[in-house]
Amino acid sequence: MFNLSAPTSGTFFLSLLLGGIGVAARLGYIPALAPYAFWILCAGLVALLIGNLFKGL
Repeated sequence: MFNLSAPTSGTFFLSLLLGGIGVAARLGYIPALAPYAFWILCAGLVALLIGNLFKGL
């Protein structure tokens, strides 16, 4: 099906950062980003997915 590989540490930490920002925005810790919390979280998950699908990214 898919040949998955581990993401690089930079991609992993970028997705972790985006996910944390999305959750913090949703909980109200970052009110300016609250309307975009869902999309920020989705961007973090997409970054992790791309890092798993493409080797060395």
